[in-house]
Amino acid sequence: MQAGDLIGFGAAFLTTASFVPQAWLTFRTRDVSGISLGMYSAFTLGVALWLLYGLSLGAWPVVVANAITLALAVSILVMKLRFGRAPGA
Repeated sequence: MQAGDLIGFGAAFLTTASFVPQAWLTFRTRDVSGISLGMYSAFTLGVALWLLYGLSLGAWPVVVANAITLALAVSILVMKLRFGRAPGA
């Protein structure tokens, strides 16, 4: 494995791992009140595009990190859509 790949996997691990505690808290509490629907929609689309970019280049650190982050982001976005409505709305 080349040094660039090792750096990429290290960066991918750290950025994806840093996202997990917030995702876990959101799954556990279902509290999405602090999440902006617009921002999270843009973030999720951006992660999907990074995944496609990584696939087009065959850049596995980019693919792995963004596949995991996309799964978490989509899950949280679905929770925001499902549980984020105001009572009585």
